[in-house]
Amino acid sequence: MNKAELLECIANRENSRVEFKRDDCHPDDLAKEMSALLNLEGGVILLGVEDDGSVSGLIRSRRVAEEWAMNIARQNLQPATIPVWTSMLLDDGRKVGIIELAADSPSKPYKARRGRAWVTFSRVGSTSREATREEEGRLYQAAQLVRYEIKAVAGAGPEDLDMERVENYFRSVLKLTVPPRKDLEGWQRLLLNSDLLAAAGHGLCASVAGVLLFGENPNRRLPQAGVTAVAFPGADKDYNTVDEERIRGPLTSLISRRGVAVEKGVIDRTVDFVKRNMGSVAWLEGGRRRRKTAFPVDAVREAVVNAVAHRDYAREQTDIFVTMYSDRLEIISPGRLPNGVTVEKIREGVIRAARNELLKEVLRDYGYIEHHGMGVRTRIIESMRRHNGTEPDLVEGDGQFMVRLWKEAPQA
Repeated sequence: MNKAELLECIANRENSRVEFKRDDCHPDDLAKEMSALLNLEGGVILLGVEDDGSVSGLIRSRRVAEEWAMNIARQNLQPATIPVWTSMLLDDGRKVGIIELAADSPSKPYKARRGRAWVTFSRVGSTSREATREEEGRLYQAAQLVRYEIKAVAGAGPEDLDMERVENYFRSVLKLTVPPRKDLEGWQRLLLNSDLLAAAGHGLCASVAGVLLFGENPNRRLPQAGVTAVAFPGADKDYNTVDEERIRGPLTSLISRRGVAVEKGVIDRTVDFVKRNMGSVAWLEGGRRRRKTAFPVDAVREAVVNAVAHRDYAREQTDIFVTMYSDRLEIISPGRLPNGVTVEKIREGVIRAARNELLKEVLRDYGYIEHHGMGVRTRIIESMRRHNGTEPDLVEGDGQFMVRLWKEAPQA
């Protein structure tokens, strides 16, 4: 950070990535801000800048201030971290200490010392506050320390799974020999070993993945398990809609011996919604009128599959949103990208990490996901380039990830 960037940072005031602190703040206060920034997406703490943006400057020498900040990062944070320290002399002679915290740390959640306790903090706008239980759980999940998908779903027993679909998966998709339907002990053993059931207290419950993939009524136990699909007539949201559907049920389809979907699941029903509403585009070629679908179906299916496979299911009461406009399709998946995953890496097809590994593997068994991890690059990006020469938008926003496909190149 150079002097011009520092002054611009101060002028823009505090935000989700910038915090101002006096040089004489309590160590617990500084550790709190470090924890909150690290748990979001990193950022900078400017020592010697007041809350109102005025520069009071470092009270102690730069060397002493650096040692003090580094000691807090090592002793008042769990796990300890090593931020980047620099200091800058302004034209009026005041000095500002700059503590830079990495954006892609794999060690979340970071806890800060508060008295004798260790507390997880989260960043909301320009404010750092104690994380809720759900927020802390998502941080553990993002760090892949906890797998939410194999967690037991309270109140959902083995009977909440659609055994016709479960048997169809093992017999018709995996081509395995399965126990007779009446062999409850054999089925329980198979489902436990497959993480579709989970031990809970003295009994067994269906796991999150089991309910999502094969549940009789997934939304009864997991209200966030579904897709809200809406088609608008124009390029903006409107009170009037062309079509809308709340798509509920198990993710997977019931497959016949010939590999045909007999009873469609959420993924195939969502793709069908897009297909029936996306329309077509036409053009003249050598005096003949040509026509094709507005989007390549492969790109649509890949975007839908990625949304259901990689969304953050710990975010309750939040559907996947599929929204169609006259000029584009937007698919919004709840949850930020997992640790270490960036939009650039997704575009290059070099990502192997998955938030929901079991979901991904089962959907791969069904043929929804390819084995090489190149789906976004080949089935979305390259497919859209070949189809109409447009570049899909991959956007990580506030607690969500969006894929946007264009019917034609947006006007400059």
